[in-house]
Amino acid sequence: MRHLIITLFCLTSFACTKAPLPPNIHGDYVVLLHGIARSSSHMESLETHLHHQGFDVINLDYPSTKHDLQTLIQGVHEDLSTRLVLDKPTHFVGYSMGGLLVHAIAHKYPPQNRARVVQLAPPNHGSEVADFIQNNWLYKKIYGPAGQQLTTDTDLSNLLGEVNYELGIIAGSRSIDPISSFILPGRDDGKVTIASSKLDGMKDHIIVAATHTFFPSNKSVHLQTSHFLKHGTFQEHKNK
Repeated sequence: MRHLIITLFCLTSFACTKAPLPPNIHGDYVVLLHGIARSSSHMESLETHLHHQGFDVINLDYPSTKHDLQTLIQGVHEDLSTRLVLDKPTHFVGYSMGGLLVHAIAHKYPPQNRARVVQLAPPNHGSEVADFIQNNWLYKKIYGPAGQQLTTDTDLSNLLGEVNYELGIIAGSRSIDPISSFILPGRDDGKVTIASSKLDGMKDHIIVAATHTFFPSNKSVHLQTSHFLKHGTFQEHKNK
């Protein structure tokens, strides 16, 4: 009963807001970027995992539905320029559309000690789901200008740049959205196909049994992310 009362209190107040993690000043930086229409809270379980692995994690919020990709990339870069103040390796991890942003930033605005990059369920070649609903007024209202750039016919190669760093990509093979999976060709996570996640120049690619929505909280995703950041490869249990 006491546990239930505390839980209900947390859900109806700000009293149980997650306390910020203390910085691991001797660990490498890891910059986390959430997906479109999400916030840094969606990345908190991954943030906690990486913190316990010894990384100095910067879990950023950014206005994902307010601007186009070019403006978001520039804005995140400017924000990071005031945060990456220590001379140490800097890794990037981006989920969904955040994966596109970390790719662009690592290429266009590499910090002096740029290290490795991990993309989580990234729509590197767009999503057929976005193709299907891009003209829907509600989709436009919720996802904003950047949502219009997540279609399969949008060429982002000039904006995002080539892969000139160590890149690992994690794709999902489970879906809880049968309608979206019906639209998507091939294996998918309910929003992005495995084929769309891949990029020329990537160092490693792995498929995990995870759905798009819950990707950042998936334990296998956590373990594979920290393994790539430390070693430059994923653990061997590919093509799940």
